Amino acid sequence: MKKIYYNADVVTMDEALPCAEAVVVENGKIVFVGSNDDAMKHKDGAELIDLQGKALLPGFIDPHSHFSGIAFGILQVALGETESFAEIKEKLEAHIRLNNVPEGTWVIGKGYDHNNLEEKAHPTAAFLDSFAPNHPIMLQHKSGHMGVCNSLALKELEITVDTPCREGGLIGKDENGLTGYLEEADYIENSLRTPMPSPQELFGAFIKAQARYASYGVTTAQEGLLVKQLAGLYQGLQAQNMIYLDIVSYVDCNSKEELLETFKESVNKYNNHFKVGGVKLLLDGSPQGKTAWMLEPYAGESEYRGYPAMKEEAILNHFDFAMKNNLQVLAHCNGDAACDQFINAVSKTSETNANTKDMRSVMVHAQLLRKEHMPRVAEAGIIPSFFVAHVYHWGDIHIQNFTKERAACISTVRTAIEHNVPYTFHQDAPIIEPNMIETLWIATNRITKKGVSLGEDQCVSVYEALKGITINAAYQYFEEATKGSITVNKNADLVVLDKNPLKVDKTLLRELKVMETIKDGNTVYKS
Repeated sequence: MKKIYYNADVVTMDEALPCAEAVVVENGKIVFVGSNDDAMKHKDGAELIDLQGKALLPGFIDPHSHFSGIAFGILQVALGETESFAEIKEKLEAHIRLNNVPEGTWVIGKGYDHNNLEEKAHPTAAFLDSFAPNHPIMLQHKSGHMGVCNSLALKELEITVDTPCREGGLIGKDENGLTGYLEEADYIENSLRTPMPSPQELFGAFIKAQARYASYGVTTAQEGLLVKQLAGLYQGLQAQNMIYLDIVSYVDCNSKEELLETFKESVNKYNNHFKVGGVKLLLDGSPQGKTAWMLEPYAGESEYRGYPAMKEEAILNHFDFAMKNNLQVLAHCNGDAACDQFINAVSKTSETNANTKDMRSVMVHAQLLRKEHMPRVAEAGIIPSFFVAHVYHWGDIHIQNFTKERAACISTVRTAIEHNVPYTFHQDAPIIEPNMIETLWIATNRITKKGVSLGEDQCVSVYEALKGITINAAYQYFEEATKGSITVNKNADLVVLDKNPLKVDKTLLRELKVMETIKDGNTVYKS
């Protein structure tokens, strides 16, 4: 099927032809970009689509998120807007009552943030036991790096006061025994042991998750940590042709051999829109949760700097495996110490592997990556994927945790540009929604929720921000030849916005609306 999108304000992200009026799409590919008049030379047999001056851009590419996390979140109790323990109780009780959840059945809550609660603390097992002692309950913190269980959940997970903490983890205890709090490795590993929803529930939630991504203009998304528990789900989705967005996954480094064998037909290539792009490492925790690994103590602390999640020897072993198997490495690094550890690992790997730069190793989040790190980042060929939306969502918390001077240096994008380092922007969904438009606004304005200007010297232009979710993101995935710009012979992955982001006041960017999302020439979302 041939389609002509005309009377459009086309932002191509192709420097050879930055703007145009019309785009012709045929068989899922872009076959023409240029003027309205020239586009009409292709009109025989074509569907003519008048965009009436709306903006047409390349489909947005998500450089890091947890696709399944959005799907699971649909089946869980949303706690993201709660402001007190009382509200958490109200939502959990309502869920149990309205859904007639039988006693003994797990209840999972998602998204509370102790920073935003009246109590300025994490809920406890005792609190959860006070109103739901007969349902095993686990609550996930907004960061995804910690959470809380009630006593029945702890029992089901076989966690006792004598259970040793995992390396890079923490089991909360006080003079009365277990508090219910779990952190980093102990939270993450135990969260994977909770019962999975039924396949029917998961497939339905997955379809809703795709629709949600598409509503934000996303045409390529990421499964940022493919664990063994998700393997059957993705195999089923592939077999039933239920995936219509492209999804790039990164296998859990602790199960990499098994998962790579399971998905051997999808390694470094799409198979029914699903691809395994490489291996995922987790090097530290959350800056707002104060588990990110820092070179200097947190504000108000004399010694505490957070802590690492992985030893150097293990990191180097994973890199060696990746190099031998032509796989990319993505590493979660929030604190500057974790960033330093990752840079060192890439640099050491390059001493024995000449093609390290060709791996395009990705430093995910890069929150506290220091300006002075950037020359080494450039030399190592590392791509920082900045969670720049932290400036707005947690900037005020970072000021508390690090002082304003240190907090102003989160997401040092301008410094990356000055050193010719390719960068991308992500939202780490489901931590926040995969809202690319909001990220454009944050990257160009850098204002916190309380209206504080944070790191104004690191603001970028609107065009530079767009590169972080289009052409640069395609480069991160080794897909710059097929995606990321509106260029002849590339995939017809497109997004229609109500206005051209290059022509609106940058303070109003977040008011832009996604009108339509087009994947391989087919409309997958329309407002």
